[in-house]
Formats: sequence, structure tokens, C-alpha cells
Amino acid sequence: MAFTTDIKDEICGLKKNNIENISELSAFVRNNGIIKDNKLVITTENSKVARRVYSLFKEIYDISCNVDTIKKTNLNKRRCYTITIDDNAKEVLKKLNIDNLSSPVEDYLIDSEEEKRAYLRGVFLATGSINNPQTSSYHLEMFIKAKKEAEKIIEILKYFYIDGKILKRSKEYMIYVKKSEKIADFLRVIEANRAVLFFEDIRIYRDHKNMTNRLNNCEQANVEKTIKSCNNQIKDIEKILRVYPENAIDEKLKLVMDYRMKYKEVSLSELSNIIYQETGEDITKSGINHRFRKIKEMAEKIK
Repeated sequence: MAFTTDIKDEICGLKKNNIENISELSAFVRNNGIIKDNKLVITTENSKVARRVYSLFKEIYDISCNVDTIKKTNLNKRRCYTITIDDNAKEVLKKLNIDNLSSPVEDYLIDSEEEKRAYLRGVFLATGSINNPQTSSYHLEMFIKAKKEAEKIIEILKYFYIDGKILKRSKEYMIYVKKSEKIADFLRVIEANRAVLFFEDIRIYRDHKNMTNRLNNCEQANVEKTIKSCNNQIKDIEKILRVYPENAIDEKLKLVMDYRMKYKEVSLSELSNIIYQETGEDITKSGINHRFRKIKEMAEKIK
């Protein structure tokens, strides 16, 4: 989760205008908040996210929040930050243009491109995560409470040419993106620029490494294929020589037979060059291959 934490820490430091901040805060509350005893309760494990949410409520609406720190009792013993608004929760939701926490975002909150970016930032701060590209496969996911909200977020992603998918998980809907270039685009959209540079560096390195491995595997496969072909040709030649006297073999075939027996592991291209250098006879790779087909036919006729 360290990479996700770095991304969230970075975007928490962005300075935006009130219109964008309202879109971001609305997205966060809609996908993270719960109503309990007429109080709005928001929970996060990231201290900078908690500080940002608190600051946005204070700056935009002059609402004071109670922030509590809870130390989890599970193995990782992480701290959890709970932000509670004791004022009338319905009034707070109304200010954020939220009829209820299960309703999808209204179009006027994501009217401009900047507001769409801000909304995606809020969703990611609330429920998003991206696997560290150094240690695992590429994967972006965001957990959304309501199906219609998930579908709305997919529409916003499509606006930025990012293909997201929805998967039902228990009582939630997971939006996920697996293509590395689209995850990089998402980071650009939410303006996590340092994370983009880190992600792209790792992606380029991994792509280069994978290409090198593929080339090495391809080269190894070609070597194995050449050796297998050479061994088959040698077997055919030995079979023919056990039956036919050398003066009964066509001179053109005998030439490549002699050089194959002399250079048992070289490729057809290399054999072509050797014959030209030692005899001056210019035989192409395809010409040598044609003669070996004739040799194979001779060998197959021998019972």
C-alpha cells in the first residue's frame, strides 16, 4: 500500500479552487461517509487524507469536525482516523449536493473537466488503491457503494479515454483498470505528477526487461531448432552413405552433405557463407535448404 499512500499524500497537497474542492469533497463523502445517529462519520487510515477532509469542511462551509484516532488491534496495528460532524448530517449532505449517500453524483457537480478530475481525486482518496508496479502486476481499483454511482464514475473515466470495468463484490462494486498505460493516464488525470513519473519509469523498465527476455527466449528457441535440424540432416546423410556409394550421389547434393558432416552445428546461412569462402560456389540459404529436402527424400526411400 506504500505506493497508494504516496499518491494520496501527493494529491492531498494540491491547491484548488472552491468549485473543484466541492466536487472532490462530495465524491469523498459519497463513497466513504456513513450516517450514524444523525451524525456524518468518515473514516480513513491516512492522516493527510483526514487532514485534507477536515480542512475542506472548514474552508468551504466553516464546519468544525471532531477527529478521533483509533489504533487498530489487528496484526498491522495501523491507526485509523474518524472524522465526525455532529451538526445536522442532512444539512451537510445538502450543502454537498447529496440527496442520500446511495445516490449517484449529479451532472452539474462534474460539469467541467476540472470538476471531473476533482471528483475522481475524491473517489480515489476515499476508496482507491494502485498496486506498486515494482512488486506486482498493474492494477487500479476503487470500491463504490452503489451501482449507479459506479456507472457514473465509469462515464467520467471514459471521458478521459480510460476503460474501467465494474465487478460486484459482496455489497460493493469494484471499479478496476488493469492496462498499465491507462493507469498512468488516471494518475495524470488526478494530477499525481510525481507518481506518474515513478510509475512510467518502472513501466518502461519492466517492458524493456520483458522484451529482452522474449528476445533471449526466441534466440534460444532458434538455436535449439537449428541443432535439431542439423541432427536430422546428419542422420539422413549417414543413412544414405550406408547404402549409396559416393560416386552414385549427385555432385550438388554431395557438396552440401560433405560440408554438413564437416560443420555439424552451423545454421544454413552460416553453411552458405562457409561453402562460398572455401569453394567460391555461391549457394543461397534457400538453395541449400532445397538440396537438404532432396537428401531427406533420398533417405526416406531407404527402407
